[in-house]
Amino acid sequence: MKEGFRQSMAWLHTWTGLVVGWVLFFVFVTGTAGYVDDEITRWMEPERPLQVPVEGVPRPELIKRALTRLEQVASNAKSWTITLPHTSLRPRGEQGLAIAWEDIPERGHDFGRRGREELNAETGLPRQEVEPRATGGGAALYEMHYVLHYMPYNVGITIVGVCTMLMLLAILTGVITHKKIFKDFFTFRPGKGQRSWLDAHNVISVMALPFFLMITYSGLIFFVFNYMPAGVAAVYGTGNQQQRALFDDLFSRDKREYLPASRPQASLEQMVQHAEAQWADRGVSSLTISQVKGEPARVDVQRIIGDSVNVYDPVMLSFAAADGQPTVYPDKTHGAGKTHRMLVGLHEGLFADWWLRWLYLIAGLLGCAMIGTGLVLWTVKRRNQHLKRDDRAALFDAYGLRLVEVLNAGTLVGLPVAVAAYFWANRLLPVDIADRAQWEMHCLFLTWGWLFLYASLRPLKKAWLEMVWMAVAAFALLPLINALATDRHLGVTVVEGDWVLAGFDLSMFGLAALFAYGAMKIRRRWLKADTAAALSGKEALA
Repeated sequence: MKEGFRQSMAWLHTWTGLVVGWVLFFVFVTGTAGYVDDEITRWMEPERPLQVPVEGVPRPELIKRALTRLEQVASNAKSWTITLPHTSLRPRGEQGLAIAWEDIPERGHDFGRRGREELNAETGLPRQEVEPRATGGGAALYEMHYVLHYMPYNVGITIVGVCTMLMLLAILTGVITHKKIFKDFFTFRPGKGQRSWLDAHNVISVMALPFFLMITYSGLIFFVFNYMPAGVAAVYGTGNQQQRALFDDLFSRDKREYLPASRPQASLEQMVQHAEAQWADRGVSSLTISQVKGEPARVDVQRIIGDSVNVYDPVMLSFAAADGQPTVYPDKTHGAGKTHRMLVGLHEGLFADWWLRWLYLIAGLLGCAMIGTGLVLWTVKRRNQHLKRDDRAALFDAYGLRLVEVLNAGTLVGLPVAVAAYFWANRLLPVDIADRAQWEMHCLFLTWGWLFLYASLRPLKKAWLEMVWMAVAAFALLPLINALATDRHLGVTVVEGDWVLAGFDLSMFGLAALFAYGAMKIRRRWLKADTAAALSGKEALA
């Protein structure tokens, strides 16, 4: 009975992984890119300056100039926000002096018009910067991992949600199937065909198993109203009013009525100093000035994000705008909303410092490898079974096997090449072309579609090997294209110490080297197999 249960779990693990494996590979590739989406966007906007300098003007002067500018451009705003120079994690990088505001909403609207300006610290006026080219940047890749593309929003998140639930099921059944899971982690036998693919799949799966469980479950929580309606109804009830309460809580929507923001009477500098005295490890990132109707004006001083997973509930201190006295306001957020935002923060990894971001990135790549080895393992196993059969059903199996092999080649190799084409399009498309950001994405999917066709028309082994070398060329030549098309190449970025831009180009060389290593391994393995087949008169497949 026990063995029958494990066999059932193995069957469920195999087929849940196969049915949604290609979508999940797409989700993991684009989702992993989301961990460096700010860096990708910066590379795709080469018109921006190499560095955002940290201003050297005294802080009281910065605050004074920011307030003066807010009074000029946002006299009817319900809130004013002053961002002070600091090193930020959200968005990532050095942040200069900036202001932001939201106007009082018009009747019947939840939000007012929003504005933001980056200021020159010397003059207090907006920075005069060159307008960057239109691009989807890293955000477009990140958004695709949960809404896909070329389809309605609700359809995209539903498809991804179903695939995510099946992945969670595949992970759990995989743990049950491999009863010697920790022993499998230390077992890898190279050069053994199907056995080697299974060992690689096991090792990779166990290596980042906690991450895979976290990322799938938190991914379901991301759109809790769509994926878990029963749980939402249990906390918030049903009906339109309950739905509004849910969204207000989950996304911190403020329904209170506000008066126009104005310059505080108390010293903002003293408030910042008071906050810094309590936050010895981290400084102040921003100040927000607002006044709810019927209440005194307040100033919220926010700490730089760093040691809290929930970046959507930042650490802050509140002060009375009239006299600068610390003030405590009751927290009316429901526990479900806090839990949701904490899991979303854990999923996105926005809180992570550089070393933890590297772990997120590596774990994401391991997820791609886990899915890829699982898909290849299925074809290797079925191909060996197919060769042993000689009946009518074998012909039908051959067509199904060929379809899966083409989907594997087109997805596991074709998608990375298509992502490289997205970066190529950013550099080669005319800067003034209409709908430029959309055409970057069109280039990605046109390239991907062409590679599916290429894989279907070529013999399997040749298709794999040729497409892997295409990936080598696509990534290795990208820094060269960048050097020819812009002045943001390695010869400039390394000298100036801009390691965000330099790191992107160096990462492209690293990906090219990784694919080149894979191509040489594949070629060596298949040459060995072909030689053995010629000697024995029987084909030996890897």
